[in-house]
Amino acid sequence: MDRTYWFQSRKAAQAVTLSGTRRNPGPDNLARHPARSRAVRCCSGIALLALAACSGGGGSSGTLSTNVMTPRNVAVLLPLTGPNASLGNEMLAAARLALSRPVSNGTPVTAPLPQVDAHDTAGPGGAVAAVQAALAAGDGILLGPLTSADTSQIAPVALQGGVPVIAFTSDTAQKRPGIWVFGITPQQQVDRLVAAAAAEGRHQFAAFLPDNPLGHALGDALIVSCQKAGLAPPQIAYHLNTPEAIASGLASLAAYDSRVAAANGQAAAPASDLPSDLAAALSSAPKADTPSSSGSNAPTETVQAGSTPASNATAPAAQALSAPPFDALLLGDLGLSLKNVIDGLKANQVSTSQVRLMGPGLWSAFATKLGSIAGAWYAAPDPANRKAFVQAFAIQMHRAPRPLADLAYDAGALASSVHASSDGKGYPAEILTRSHGFSGVDGLFTLLPDGSTTRDLAIFEVQSGGGAHIVNPGASHAPIASGAT
Repeated sequence: MDRTYWFQSRKAAQAVTLSGTRRNPGPDNLARHPARSRAVRCCSGIALLALAACSGGGGSSGTLSTNVMTPRNVAVLLPLTGPNASLGNEMLAAARLALSRPVSNGTPVTAPLPQVDAHDTAGPGGAVAAVQAALAAGDGILLGPLTSADTSQIAPVALQGGVPVIAFTSDTAQKRPGIWVFGITPQQQVDRLVAAAAAEGRHQFAAFLPDNPLGHALGDALIVSCQKAGLAPPQIAYHLNTPEAIASGLASLAAYDSRVAAANGQAAAPASDLPSDLAAALSSAPKADTPSSSGSNAPTETVQAGSTPASNATAPAAQALSAPPFDALLLGDLGLSLKNVIDGLKANQVSTSQVRLMGPGLWSAFATKLGSIAGAWYAAPDPANRKAFVQAFAIQMHRAPRPLADLAYDAGALASSVHASSDGKGYPAEILTRSHGFSGVDGLFTLLPDGSTTRDLAIFEVQSGGGAHIVNPGASHAPIASGAT
């Protein structure tokens, strides 16, 4: 059956009226779309809807007629074909694993486990066709899609259908009531870092970030985090990915010129504040001698405004400078550009003994190479929390899961827990957004009414010999599902 017939069949099915008592889904059920209510009453359309969903959405066979009668089943929207099929099928396997395990929260559960109804967002019609198939099948909650673009496309359809969405994107621009951004976001990481740094007495925050989407996401997150924590607005500088731009940008952010001038006993007023003849006279006047570390009187070269410390290395070598105008610095670079940033920090005498360096969770992938910034922090999930999940996944799939499979497992376990708490009546917002949250393989998380997700990530500290260890594990409580958490 092609998709044209499917939509014609759905429309025809919705036009049929069934006599008898209407099933009341209850006030907590998010699935209240009028079209679906009519479909529930359409006995003559059930077979057509079930067949259409099977042919168009990749759902599990033998369950769709039940889906139409009760919105308890879980739709998983992922790329199951195409270039991202490997990742999509791995995440689907993780979601199935979570939904196959009974919830063990101490409360007897009489409702049957929800079934997985898989829909391919890379198939004909893309993500929109996938979400339409899920709505036609009567699924009660949507896990996925994977990307920000797909989330943007399916959101209006899902909201109109009254079905909650747990999207795997980390793009917070997609959040809204009923559409939860479930990926690990820069905001979550920065919130955790700022709270931990403030707790140890850091008050002046700054950021030196690449001029790219990740850099701007981190910068925006730092502004929000400082505002929420009642801290002063942070200084934020963005740089192009060249050694020259990194060196000059760090010199400006770290106030290198004025710190050198202060060390030389000179006024730190900007040259633009002086009359041109006085500025010229000062620039040609002999510089004050500064004792070197060996005790001889050697002249110390002063950095002129706009120059980089790389060409004036004598000043920092001769004497230590005062601390830069911040005590916590957020970085966002990776790879070679991060090496250039680290070199720039040394040249500008930004020391980890004075400044708490912080970075994105992506640092965890190469923490063994970060020994030169020992003491730096990043926020990421505690790998100890996922050991049981990795074990269970490996037994089933004969290999370890990729990190994104964690999201699918936690989303599946979340759906299973909420379904059990509602006694099989659906996925009400008040349970999805319960204040004490849920605990998953990526740590404690809470869905907020506005569509955002908070995560209590662990804080890792880089070691001098490479690698990192946890200095603050974050909060935790009983897992949301038995077995793999």
